[in-house]
Amino acid sequence: MTRLFNDPATFADEALEGFVAAHPRRVRKVPGGVVRATRTAPGQVAVVVGGGSGHYPAFSGLVGQGLAHGAAVGNVFASPSAHQVHQVAKAAQTGGGVLLAYGNYAGDVLHFGQAAEQLTAEGIPARTLGVTDDMSSASPAEAHKRRGVAGDLVVFKAAAAAAEAGHDLAEVTRIAELANARTRSFGVAFSGCTLPGADHPLFTVPEGRMAVGLGIHGEPGMGEQSVPTADGAAELLVETVLGELPEGVDSPRGQRAAVILNGLGSVKYEELFVVYRRVAQLLAEAGVQAVDPEVGELVTSFDMAGVSLTLCWLTDELEPLWTAPADAPAYRKGVVEAADLVTADTEEQAADDTVPAATDESRAAARTVLAALRTLKDTVDTHAEELGRIDAVAGDGDHGIGMQRGTTGAYEAAVRAEESGAGAGTLLLRAADAWADRAGGTSGALWGVVLRAIGTALGDTDRPTASVVAAGIAEASAGVMRLGGAEVGDKTMVDVLVPFAAALTTATGEGHPLPTAWDTAASAAQAAAAATADLLPRMGRARPHAEKSLGTPDAGAHSLALIVRAVHPVLATTLEKH
Repeated sequence: MTRLFNDPATFADEALEGFVAAHPRRVRKVPGGVVRATRTAPGQVAVVVGGGSGHYPAFSGLVGQGLAHGAAVGNVFASPSAHQVHQVAKAAQTGGGVLLAYGNYAGDVLHFGQAAEQLTAEGIPARTLGVTDDMSSASPAEAHKRRGVAGDLVVFKAAAAAAEAGHDLAEVTRIAELANARTRSFGVAFSGCTLPGADHPLFTVPEGRMAVGLGIHGEPGMGEQSVPTADGAAELLVETVLGELPEGVDSPRGQRAAVILNGLGSVKYEELFVVYRRVAQLLAEAGVQAVDPEVGELVTSFDMAGVSLTLCWLTDELEPLWTAPADAPAYRKGVVEAADLVTADTEEQAADDTVPAATDESRAAARTVLAALRTLKDTVDTHAEELGRIDAVAGDGDHGIGMQRGTTGAYEAAVRAEESGAGAGTLLLRAADAWADRAGGTSGALWGVVLRAIGTALGDTDRPTASVVAAGIAEASAGVMRLGGAEVGDKTMVDVLVPFAAALTTATGEGHPLPTAWDTAASAAQAAAAATADLLPRMGRARPHAEKSLGTPDAGAHSLALIVRAVHPVLATTLEKH
């Protein structure tokens, strides 16, 4: 378990602060994460990586010459927000464009994709690449749905070395895609990990058993079997990874491969070496030559007791990129010619906190919105443990924690906005950005869309009418589906948001006042949330464990239903005279 922490809510920020203080010659802090402390050649492609905290040395520890130019750092097991990714990319880029690389998880896909769109709109060419090396998370036919695990390192290294060699953005992206297509990983775990402040691990494995095919966010394995000897574990790992060769590799014999035996947090180095002894023997027997193998902790999951094996089948093009020198805090290879340190203070100035002008009517509405956000936060705080338990059935169990971060950030931002005289629209827009930044992950991105759509509809001029609120929520529903790609029936928050928006639109269209219409729509939301128990997830981290979730409602759908029901009394109390 994680024993040393202050406030669990500030753990990731404080860890990053300490990391930067420990490595001043290699990294410097910028809003959203870290970038190289050394100068980068003008016009070089910037490789910006990132993901949630809890995986060190991924992702901040991989920033340095020969490796990433920057890393966007999210909260524990939560992707960084689009705003954070955008800030890090702008600080890291020197005119050659940006490749944003990350593990293929829904939240990362959403946030990095949004950041790439924003960068491109600002004239900074940007591409994205989600690493998909985890064999256990999808079949070869659906390899694009696979998760990114320790293979992240191989792909990041190839891309960064190509950038250092002077290739342009299109070529760096092509090389990264090639490395990704030729990389496979498989892992096992003997116990789950425990997040800072939690009193139990995200999953458990019975004594004498091990989880097979695990993820790196506390997701349970795809199956279980008896714990083998070290040699037995090596044989399972090698047999599995050699069992799926990439396109163009007909046989392992005569091939050269980058090899990583990765410890996931609490398997000691001596244990890893015992396992690698047998891995090396088996690869040699299969005719595979290991090139610059890496044995150690490279992509972890807090204190998870587990190990994974990664092979990247090298080509004449990829091999020199894998063996090229690198000098990052947690990964060093060969000899790098040291570049000059950046001496100028590049920290961005604090954002202007002034708010747009608003009418008295809109400021009055902002007070109602603030009360609703306070109720929303209190509701999530009350049900956080329940939401985590529901999410842990087939996912990683962090939905309650993520919602607490998001609602707290949104409420605090809303308080500041209201104190500055903001109207309802601006207050919600500030709350939306704060929710996305603090929560990260898929839910952070989607709730940011929800609040932003409602805030845009409300504006800062008029007292919102029932039909305006309904229109804002209808746009929120459409926006969530556009961004997340989910549809009704996928077992997500969409299964509640769509019927809630439809019922609210119908009721307000019939002339019902907002509190009455909201009450009707909240009942529809509760029924829809309960019905998700009968669905199988088709998206997100729960998808690989779809059958386990049958009989349990979706955590995101359930939290949305709880929230809209809890907000109704606020509306009934404050709007009954309007």
